[in-house]
Amino acid sequence: MQRKRYSQEFKDQIVKESLEVGNAAIVARKNDLSANMVSRWVREHKNHNSIGMGPIPVRIGPYNQSAKALESENEKLKKLLGEKDLEIAILKDLVKKTNPQYKIK
Repeated sequence: MQRKRYSQEFKDQIVKESLEVGNAAIVARKNDLSANMVSRWVREHKNHNSIGMGPIPVRIGPYNQSAKALESENEKLKKLLGEKDLEIAILKDLVKKTNPQYKIK
């Protein structure tokens, strides 16, 4: 049985997709590839870029967004999520105090 060879363009596309998704195994399953092979391609891509080669551009959504803008949005969303969690905890506590017979999960 002969090994299957993949073009560099195909590998770059799989690596790009894997970096966007953040999970090589999902991308591998979707493309009928070995998860280990996709992980190796991603690792080689990262090593290759660390020695000064140009990165594969990663598009996020319909527009390219800078990492700083994404980090800022991420922090805002984390803060909002924390506030919502606190609000839910306060409301659960209030329900326990006003209706002790009511079971809360």
